[in-house]
Amino acid sequence: MHRAIFRLTGFSATLLASLAATGPLTAGEWQVPADKGALSEILAKAQAGDILRLAPGNHAGPVLLDKPVTLAGAGKARITGTGTGSVVTVAVADVVVEGLTLTGSGLSQETLDAGVKLTKKAHRAIVRNNRILNNLTGVDVHGARDATVSNNLIEGRRDLRMNERGNGIYVWNAPGLLAEHNTIRFGRDGIFVNTSPKDTFRANRFEDLRFAVHYMHGNSGVIEGNISEGNDIGYALMFSDRLKVRGNVSIGDRNHGLMLNYANHAEISGNQVEGGGEKCLFMYNANKNKVTDNRFEGCPIGVHFTAGSANNAFEGNAFVGNRTQVKYVGSRQLDWSTDGRGNFWSDHPAFDMNGDGIADTAYRPNDMIDQVLWTQPSAKLLVGSPAVQLLRWTQSQFPALLPGGIVDTAPLMHPPAQAFPSAGVQG
Repeated sequence: MHRAIFRLTGFSATLLASLAATGPLTAGEWQVPADKGALSEILAKAQAGDILRLAPGNHAGPVLLDKPVTLAGAGKARITGTGTGSVVTVAVADVVVEGLTLTGSGLSQETLDAGVKLTKKAHRAIVRNNRILNNLTGVDVHGARDATVSNNLIEGRRDLRMNERGNGIYVWNAPGLLAEHNTIRFGRDGIFVNTSPKDTFRANRFEDLRFAVHYMHGNSGVIEGNISEGNDIGYALMFSDRLKVRGNVSIGDRNHGLMLNYANHAEISGNQVEGGGEKCLFMYNANKNKVTDNRFEGCPIGVHFTAGSANNAFEGNAFVGNRTQVKYVGSRQLDWSTDGRGNFWSDHPAFDMNGDGIADTAYRPNDMIDQVLWTQPSAKLLVGSPAVQLLRWTQSQFPALLPGGIVDTAPLMHPPAQAFPSAGVQG
């Protein structure tokens, strides 16, 4: 037995002659010309572990990979589907799909037609260095464990309305998935997780989407070093526990940079939300989370904290230049400092007489007037009146008159030094 390289042109007679000459094969390489029927015929004859190197040009899809092979295009080969179903379907473990342009899936939301579909048998599949363009879903990871999706450019159907499009990467019951260094644009959600634990999403870039990352029932996942820019919502974390959300950036996302909805026991650290259209951080019935060393800057509302969210720890965050730093409607007194260290508030005029970096006076982002305005918006007409101004001054002088709400008893004098990922993820 020996390793062989096959070159097909016309090609059936040449292929049969090659097979007869070489006898049984170990893992080998096949050169696949961009001829009609070549790819399907070679796939039928390839063995486990073989590498199929696709020549530059267009190859006809759809393609079903039911043997553990490598399908490689070196960045110059294209597989085009028929507009029905998925372009490449992986139905076995240990397959590699790399260096290809994949386009031409169907538009069925029911079957999640995709550029690449990893079925429940496609464990440890690798999808890397591809251009996955103009499909309904980019990559559908549907039950495959320990798969990798990396360094792909995934662009959805721009001729469809946003809610008609599929997701860049759809994840269902695929624990151990690693998706990193992908650029995802023009879909519905960049990454949509539906009931899948222990996945990692790292160093991806998201643009022109509804949600950059939409997490539903995905416990113990890691979301780190990603960039979301110009989406409706950056990171929507919902009905999930024990997430680690670290070092992500949201720039100019229109509604919320970070949203926690029934997300509990999460670590939210080292993230930057800048210039959001509505709220930097929205927490709705989110409990027992650690929110530390983040920067929330330039939003109409820095943090909207509501619906019974409790037992959350805030420490070392920087709230910079938000029109309203915190919106909290509630009667409980919540101290946003931990072990004598609070957060930085850009609108807190305070002194630090002993030079320990902690302001000498506590910070209260809201007063009684704020609460009236949130419950009775028409009262905004009275904000500039002398009576309202007198009431605000009186509350500042007599803290006992202040309502329950957020207080930072150890505010920082300076924002903590933080490093965030640059915008230079694959484009």
